[in-house]
Amino acid sequence: MKLYRYILFLLFITLKATAQQTIVYNDMVYRPEIKSVQLSILGKDGSFPVINLRSNDQLLLSFDDLTNRSRYYNYTLEHCDAEWHSSNLSPTEYLQSFTEDRLMDYRYSVATRQKYVHYELQLPNQNIIPKIAGNYLLKVYEDGDQNKIVLTRRLYVLGSKVGLFADITPSQNTALRQTNQKVNFQVEYGGLNVQNPYNDIRTFIMQNARTQTGIMNSRPSFIRGTQLIYNDVATNDFPGGNEFRHFDIRTLQVNSERVNRIYRDSINTVILLPDHPRDRPDYTFEYDNDGKYFVNSTDGRDARTDADYAHVYFSFASTKTGREGDIYIVGQFNNWRMDASSKLEYDNGTARFYINLLLKQGVYDYAYVWVDATTHKPDYTLLEGSHFETENDYQLLVYYRPVSARWDELVGYRLLNNSTKR
Repeated sequence: MKLYRYILFLLFITLKATAQQTIVYNDMVYRPEIKSVQLSILGKDGSFPVINLRSNDQLLLSFDDLTNRSRYYNYTLEHCDAEWHSSNLSPTEYLQSFTEDRLMDYRYSVATRQKYVHYELQLPNQNIIPKIAGNYLLKVYEDGDQNKIVLTRRLYVLGSKVGLFADITPSQNTALRQTNQKVNFQVEYGGLNVQNPYNDIRTFIMQNARTQTGIMNSRPSFIRGTQLIYNDVATNDFPGGNEFRHFDIRTLQVNSERVNRIYRDSINTVILLPDHPRDRPDYTFEYDNDGKYFVNSTDGRDARTDADYAHVYFSFASTKTGREGDIYIVGQFNNWRMDASSKLEYDNGTARFYINLLLKQGVYDYAYVWVDATTHKPDYTLLEGSHFETENDYQLLVYYRPVSARWDELVGYRLLNNSTKR
């Protein structure tokens, strides 16, 4: 009997450890009923979630729970290194006040076909305050149990200690000059105690806040005094891509741009106009939001609670077939993830790819990614095209870890844009 209980205890411990290892240190939603998750600077919708250490800056997290019943949600922060692994610090080393807190701000939807509960959280607050600079993973979980994870979001706390100088140019590779954008930059680290700049400082560059295609720079091209120069011909060279596709469903009363038909019954259904490949050699300007989405409604007064949800149908007419590969739809609205929920289905009868997504009213940017059936590698430009003229945001981050230190600090951040229209 004792042996049987001991085996059950070991099994329980193993299952618990396995459950804890399932957390992904990225922007993730772990439950299908959780929708419209957004994290940005308070008062600046769609902004990159970076705040200054020991400042009055705050971030706003918002999301909807489609179960339409309030639940006990808690949250905490975990400090991470430059590559988004846990820093393995005690929460008391990187948090002031408490180490976790209850999410108290919620309200029910009003006059919507899809019922939901809307939650909001402002960080830092009087209960949760980051104590050191760096990467942080925000974790929301149910009933105070971190094994019941609901969602995670990456955020950045900046302790500015370096100077940053950067520019964006066409690729220095002649073959890529018409399609790529190259980021050259310098880091002035005179204010830091750096013993080995090749080891103590790393930089990370993202295009439109997409971590999946970001580039980590572990070594500069060369060092000049207390300046690190990053301008090697072959590094930090990004495909410019194309301006994002977009659609507007701020109203469900009449058809708007890119909307073909709207049905309003027990649920809302929106049929978008068909999409086509855009791999043309010439660039055509279109205003976009660099892959972001914004919840908004002109049908009500407060989009947080009276914006409705709709089943949005996308179709893509391609010369490719389902046997040749798969097409995925990506954007900030689904955290740029390519999985079963973002994969289009191919219909032999119409020779088109289709997908249906449940989305809240607003304005959405999106793009299509091709994954070849043979190589299984994502191609971000085959269906969309790529041009050096395309307007893009770039987020440049600088991390510093002194000798014998146990964590990486975020000591520099700069937002770059290759266009003069912003």
